[in-house]
Amino acid sequence: MRSSSGWRDMRLPSDSEVWSITEEMEGLIVVVGGSGYLGMHLLQSLSIHFRRLAFTYFSHPPSPALCAAIPHARPFAVDLRSGDGFSSISNEMGPPQVVINCAAVSIPRECEADPVSARSINVPHALISWLSSLSDVDPPLLVQLSTDQVYEGTKSFYKEDDEAKPVNTYGRSKLEAEQLIMETWHNYAILRSSIIYGPEAIVQVPKSLPIQWMMEVLRSGKGADFFMDEFRSPVFVKDIVRMVEVLAKKKIDKEPTMQLLLNAGGPQRLSRAEMAEIVAEVGGFDKSLIRHIRAASVNRGVASPADISMDMSRCISTFGITLTPFRDGVEQTLKLHF
Repeated sequence: MRSSSGWRDMRLPSDSEVWSITEEMEGLIVVVGGSGYLGMHLLQSLSIHFRRLAFTYFSHPPSPALCAAIPHARPFAVDLRSGDGFSSISNEMGPPQVVINCAAVSIPRECEADPVSARSINVPHALISWLSSLSDVDPPLLVQLSTDQVYEGTKSFYKEDDEAKPVNTYGRSKLEAEQLIMETWHNYAILRSSIIYGPEAIVQVPKSLPIQWMMEVLRSGKGADFFMDEFRSPVFVKDIVRMVEVLAKKKIDKEPTMQLLLNAGGPQRLSRAEMAEIVAEVGGFDKSLIRHIRAASVNRGVASPADISMDMSRCISTFGITLTPFRDGVEQTLKLHF
């Protein structure tokens, strides 16, 4: 991993501190895929601290509820495959200082069914071309959301320096995106997230959310099958948002360029069955509704890595962050929505 002094002293607030930015920031921040789950959480939080926001969408215009909640965030229709629409952002609002790319075809089965389409969106050639067309006097910071699925899944607690050897199209496309960015853009932060969970965003998204789905299954009394031998490092959505906020503030504050690659998961290695058991405990449901099965017993139409839990020590030391334990994140999620 290449590095620069621009991030060595970066830190998030400790548990005893209050996270606040006293002055509103002036630089333009663009959230690519801002109408998605993580994108909306980012917009909602960034809008508290940053004056100038834009976000992209593609097939569906943003809902009135989203526009009303963040009135100073400008929406732009952008086709990530061709890049159509990117120039409208810089023409109307000027060059961005920070671009956060959350857009992706992130369901592995969909990627496997149409790898060409998945790669055209997940590998951001058009985004890099747009950034490269802007003035290079102050190159924007590109924050790229990647995935734990770049790892093969044959051991526990992967580190960033371990070989990336994805087993499915989704992981391969996201690894290709990382390589493209590292080879062609010199101011970036790549965050390899795991399963992102947390409260609903401003507007409910069509995609099923992990905790909410588990709660509905348990509430129905019918129960469900959960893999006992697939392990992940699920991460609370607000932890990801806090990381991105600090990266954005560093750039707006004119910090030097950075080349940063980090695991961005949660603090625990958990199977899907263990996650469901914690949700049941917090929600007061019978854990016998959780049926433990092995991943090999189900044909999902796509290869899935068995154990891609991540070592979070580099993230913790870089940001000075205390990651939210899964139980705490579940409690916060259920308090807000159930």
